[in-house]
Amino acid sequence: MLSRLLKEHQAKQNERKELQERRRRDAIAAATCLTEALVDHLNVGVAQAYVNQRKLDHEVKTLQVQASQFAKQTAQWISMVEGFNQALKEIGDVENWARSIEMDMRTIATALEYVHKGHLQAASS
Repeated sequence: MLSRLLKEHQAKQNERKELQERRRRDAIAAATCLTEALVDHLNVGVAQAYVNQRKLDHEVKTLQVQASQFAKQTAQWISMVEGFNQALKEIGDVENWARSIEMDMRTIATALEYVHKGHLQAASS
């Protein structure tokens, strides 16, 4: 009877050990799966952040090139506007010169008329 009780006790102890070992292995497997899932989730986020950073870097480079091109184009526009302003000033100068010449010509024409009338009157008298 004592021997039977001892065997039963040892059998129950072995069952408990096996159950405990099985539970330990299941817990380790579950922890491993959880750890892998967490790492995978973090890796997805990190990978997405990396992809986003690469896109941002590309966009920054593109924007720098476009800003440089726009600055060059703006400088060309400014140069063209300054040239246009200079041409307008020159046209204004030519217009003033033409008016001045016209006034001089009128003065000369008036003087010639006066002289011509004076000669006609002197010759008739």
